[in-house]
Amino acid sequence: MTDHEVFEPEYDWQGYAFDTRQVHAGEYDDLNSGARVSPIAMTAGYRFGSFDDARGRFAGENDGLIYSRQRNPSGNVAEKRIASLEGGTEAIVVASGQAAITSALLSLAGSGDRIVSTASIYSGTRILFGRSFARFGVTVDYVWDENDDDEWDRLITPETKAIFSETIPNPKNDIVDIGRVAAVAKRHGIPFVVDNTIATPFLIRPFEHGADIVVHSSTKFFSGHGAAISGTIVDGGTFDWVGANRPFPLITQPAAPGLPSVAERYGNTAYARATREAVVNDIGPALSPFNSFLLHQGIETLSLRMERHLSNSVTIAEWLTTHPRVESVDYAGLPGNSRTELAQRLYGGRSGSVFSVTVRGGEQGARRFLDRLRVVSRMTNIGDTRSMALHPATTTHISFPQDLRDRLGISPGLIRLSIGIEDVGDLIADLDRALAP
Repeated sequence: MTDHEVFEPEYDWQGYAFDTRQVHAGEYDDLNSGARVSPIAMTAGYRFGSFDDARGRFAGENDGLIYSRQRNPSGNVAEKRIASLEGGTEAIVVASGQAAITSALLSLAGSGDRIVSTASIYSGTRILFGRSFARFGVTVDYVWDENDDDEWDRLITPETKAIFSETIPNPKNDIVDIGRVAAVAKRHGIPFVVDNTIATPFLIRPFEHGADIVVHSSTKFFSGHGAAISGTIVDGGTFDWVGANRPFPLITQPAAPGLPSVAERYGNTAYARATREAVVNDIGPALSPFNSFLLHQGIETLSLRMERHLSNSVTIAEWLTTHPRVESVDYAGLPGNSRTELAQRLYGGRSGSVFSVTVRGGEQGARRFLDRLRVVSRMTNIGDTRSMALHPATTTHISFPQDLRDRLGISPGLIRLSIGIEDVGDLIADLDRALAP
């Protein structure tokens, strides 16, 4: 017996600091054994309590689980944690970043519709838009100068269902003023979808700058260890779907006669619910329980890793600018970069840890540099604890026409770097050895 009150553990983490929420948000009490770490729920399906319970779950009258293609307890932990860190109302985890972008946008646009995107985005997203989205009948138009209102106004039509952009584009680090783009979206009454993969909510939370939906390749910095692929969609809960001047039928129209619409049922989580029920559930890019577990484990150390990623990146970017065998460094936080003011305002000068360096000697110079690396890994992927290097012109952008590569600044000597958390002296020594004549 005790002579004092025993408090129950905290499970409502609203109001706690970022570093606390990244460790705890979304976790639940394991009633089987009291396990402190949320267990892996390796199950495809779930028991229904009764005939009426099953009907209620499928009708959306209660929030019970149905099938792991749609939701799983292990995924729920990661979803709640990411929604908390981004400041959204609900999140959905899926099998990859590409699945997140696809699901996020196909819940808004269908055959005959259009999307407007900033031009400098991840090459895989451009390929997705130009190949699969085109086959679905969805056209993507590109704005090359996001500060030019006339260019936006020329491209946005009554068929435009969303604006898409990235906080920190890959590989050029040509950061975007997402607050300005959000103002364009608001003026036209269009939802604004932002890929926040490289920045993460540690650096910037797009909802605070006017975004409506955020996506991540959570394979990258959220997971952090290069062991599992995943993607995430986060609903900001602020867009007025019912009052919009364009139709969004998955959200505002009943799924079946006699049922209320998703907007009527779920309010400020309507977009997330429609995306989960009508796109993710239908197409099936479910995230496995094991990968969900690795994701929410990785998130626990996000801020610690990001501090090292960023400090290493600033040091290395500054060092590279002094090297005689380097032509240029594309890091927005550096003095003299065309986006330095924006980098200072949005990121305190630390514009992520993925950027590019152009070495002298064109493709041959790049080949020599890459082949001489010993600590930095020659590989695709970004946001890993390990540092990585890649030659975009002959890998990620190899299918792009030469004129498009030129316009995007993908030159023969350009190398993409993703700076990890190793000792910065060891990384500089490796880069210096690779750059040596």
